[in-house]
Amino acid sequence: MNRALLIVGIALLGTPAKADITHKIQSSIQLQVDGAASQASRIGSTLSVSGSNVTLDTAPVLGTLSAGDAVGYTPGEYSITTAGDAFSYSESYIEGDATPTATSVSSGVVTSLPMLGNTTTTSGGVAGSLAGTIASDGAMSITAGGAGTTATGQVVLSIEVE
Repeated sequence: MNRALLIVGIALLGTPAKADITHKIQSSIQLQVDGAASQASRIGSTLSVSGSNVTLDTAPVLGTLSAGDAVGYTPGEYSITTAGDAFSYSESYIEGDATPTATSVSSGVVTSLPMLGNTTTTSGGVAGSLAGTIASDGAMSITAGGAGTTATGQVVLSIEVE
């Protein structure tokens, strides 16, 4: 019986171990150059008149709208209704935006952005020396670009043993 135990013990100790090993390397570089952007909203022309103890002699007039031009305005003429009494008068005019010409893109650049009553403009990015590399050993090299650029590099190493 001792012999049987010895043979079983040797057989168990001599069996090779089995293990699955997975090794992964993932690397990426992302380079981005922002484009120019403009958001513009036209504002309209407005005319407002108010007062007391005044008489309208000639009404204020808004001009007509034509492509590429603003509306235009001619003020009104008024006179005091009852001489010697208090009076108040207010006339305000806001010139709206002229009809803008269309913008065009050439080589990824808008050469002339619209300027209207409400405008937000963002300058485009400049690639400059923007660059990025990842070597086979995982060493990363990222070179900054000009304004409006982003560079992101990533190396992920994983080892899984089952």
